[in-house]
Amino acid sequence: MRQPCVYLLASKKNGTLYCGVTMNLPARLEDHQTKSNPDSFTAKYGVDRLVWFQDFDDMASAIQREKSVKKYPRQWKINLIEAMNPDWLPLCPMTGMIVR
Repeated sequence: MRQPCVYLLASKKNGTLYCGVTMNLPARLEDHQTKSNPDSFTAKYGVDRLVWFQDFDDMASAIQREKSVKKYPRQWKINLIEAMNPDWLPLCPMTGMIVR
C-alpha cells in the first residue's frame, strides 16, 4: 500500500503520542510494533498502537500536515484522535477499521 499518510500512535488511551509520516503505513506500523529500531522513541516508550491516520494524494501535502500536527498542543491531538476513534482502539492501517 503506497499511499502518503500522516499517523498518530499511542502507548494506550491518553498515553504517550507519536506523530509520523510515511508512504507505506502497514510496513511502517510493523516497524514500530516489532521495534525494528530498539533505540527509537516508539520502542523505548511502547508507542505502537495506531489510533489515527489521514491519507494524502502526495507526499508534500502529507509532510506539511505532519509538521502542522506536531505543532499543535497535546489536547488538540487528543481531540483529533477522539473525533475518529473515541476509545483509542487500534486501527487497521489498510481499512481504518478498529482491530478487535
